[in-house]
Amino acid sequence: MGFSGISIWQLLIVLLIVLLVFGTKRLKNIGSDMGSAIKGFKGAMSDTGQDKKEEAQPEQLEESKTETADTVTENKTKNSEQEKV
Repeated sequence: MGFSGISIWQLLIVLLIVLLVFGTKRLKNIGSDMGSAIKGFKGAMSDTGQDKKEEAQPEQLEESKTETADTVTENKTKNSEQEKV
């Protein structure tokens, strides 16, 4: 007995039928798509963990926002000077 009453032979027959219906190339594409989806999900989950860490340290987050605002201001100034010339 295998998984909930399905024997190994029955599982192999089902896999063979799926292989015949979809073909190896399509199954390979489905597998790679599933792999990239799982990687994306894991990446999103780790980004969420980093967001929580940033919320715990608001001082560092404020400093980075200030640096970004300064950079944007400098870029606007440079662009306005270039437009005048």
